[in-house]
Amino acid sequence: MSFVHYLEKITGVSIYALISFGLFGSVFLIMLFWAIKADKKMIEEMRNIPLDNNNS
Repeated sequence: MSFVHYLEKITGVSIYALISFGLFGSVFLIMLFWAIKADKKMIEEMRNIPLDNNNS
């Protein structure tokens, strides 16, 4: 028996898919909103971190 057959026998297993999809969607929307509203200067500073030669 494969793993899918075990999941089919569990009552209410479809709620886990809905919960995970809801969590993913909410985190995605929150991060999208943050990226749109974030300070552009801070984003520019974060973008240049790998290229910054300062040791401190």
